[in-house]
Amino acid sequence: MGRERRHLWVAITGLAMAGYLVVPDHPALNGWLVTGYKTVFGCVAGGALVAGALARRPRALAGWLIFGVGIIANSLGALISDVYTKALGQVGYPNIADLFWLTLYPSLFLGLAVLIRARGTARDWASMVDALILACGLGLLSWVFLMVPVRSDHTLHTIGQVIVLAYPVGDIMVLVMLLHLVLSGGVRNASFWLVCSSMGLFLAGDLSWATLSQLSLVPSDFTSRLLDLIFLLAYTTFAFAAWHPSMGALSRLGTVKPPRLTLLQLALLTAATMIAPTVLAFQVAHGEVTNGVAIVIGSVASFSLVVARMTQLVRQVERQADELTALARRDPLTGLPNRRAWFDDLPDALARSARGAEPVTVAMLDLDHFKAYNDGHGHQAGDQLLKGAASAWSGELRAVDHLARYGGEEFIVFLPGTGADRAAEAIERLRAVTPSGQTFSAGLAVWDGLETSDELIGRADRALYAAKANGRNRTELSGETSASVDIGASR
Repeated sequence: MGRERRHLWVAITGLAMAGYLVVPDHPALNGWLVTGYKTVFGCVAGGALVAGALARRPRALAGWLIFGVGIIANSLGALISDVYTKALGQVGYPNIADLFWLTLYPSLFLGLAVLIRARGTARDWASMVDALILACGLGLLSWVFLMVPVRSDHTLHTIGQVIVLAYPVGDIMVLVMLLHLVLSGGVRNASFWLVCSSMGLFLAGDLSWATLSQLSLVPSDFTSRLLDLIFLLAYTTFAFAAWHPSMGALSRLGTVKPPRLTLLQLALLTAATMIAPTVLAFQVAHGEVTNGVAIVIGSVASFSLVVARMTQLVRQVERQADELTALARRDPLTGLPNRRAWFDDLPDALARSARGAEPVTVAMLDLDHFKAYNDGHGHQAGDQLLKGAASAWSGELRAVDHLARYGGEEFIVFLPGTGADRAAEAIERLRAVTPSGQTFSAGLAVWDGLETSDELIGRADRALYAAKANGRNRTELSGETSASVDIGASR
């Protein structure tokens, strides 16, 4: 729908809703014109919603069709009620029309479930728990101020009480799914906010009628029509959401947000958890606790959900800490362990070798003339050389060997169970697979069983500098040890 057509839609529906306020209610018509006006308006809006969904065929097509069915059924409720009471002369409340009105709630619930699933956020447990916390508090208010009075109304038979109670229960179910949609991840475009606005209008309309009913207020004809306008606006807003250009993107797969809390969410959740103690304090102040069981259940449910939410946050913090630890120990360019990881792990590796009385060799590698290569070929090529060398060398080492990036163009290798000769052979295998025709210098140091890890690395580093001083592209073996041992020559 183009911008001009959207503006025309808004103008026509605005005039239609304004016209509802001035539709004559002549006694001879017995209210049929007003009822017919509402019914036609709702059916047209529901039909437009279905047509828009079929025209665009989004991922959540089934959800939009369910929305349309619910709106059409709900708009038919007034007509069915008038037929039942005026044409057939039946009396009594509730009646068969309530089945049509109540169809709206499972339709909105299921439609939202389909939409959330299509957006890939159905497993966003954090937003679901937040929604349940809010709904738990509001549900307690609904029970105390709306449901308990209905249960105490002895003028209604059991089925009648069940039907009347189904309205606030349906509102709570829809509210949970709406909060889940709003709090979870995914696209938030114009169609998204139109859908949320329509849902909010339905809930506001129900709350308005329920409040008047509990206060035993009979609205005037004009007030009643103003309240009806809330539902008419909800109908047309939903239809407009189906025809808006952003409707197709609304069902696009989103990402599940981490279970963090914004200040607004924290404030809302705090307010929701305070509802139960506030209700209790209110009743204590009035000298009688009439809803003790409901308050206890609400308090326990809220506390359990808050614990579940805190558990999610703690686990998220733990995962982030693990991820940060892993990132802090890994070189981002080559993917190898970095210098920090090397210094953390080497003392334990030496201790294990000492217990097994195994020889251990450490090798320091330095790519020859890397600065010249980097300057001549560019930094990107230099990075590719480092990544290529790390990958090629890793493929030539044993599973028990450890290769790390020491810094810049320097690498370090830990070779357990390996003496000087075998270590020199391993280094030559690495030299043969060094990419881009490049060479490296290497320094070897065999652990004497007594020196510290820093002393061992220092000897390997001095041997590396000796290899570079002696012409590069060669391997030098350190002969300096803190103990008198015969380590031989590497070649």
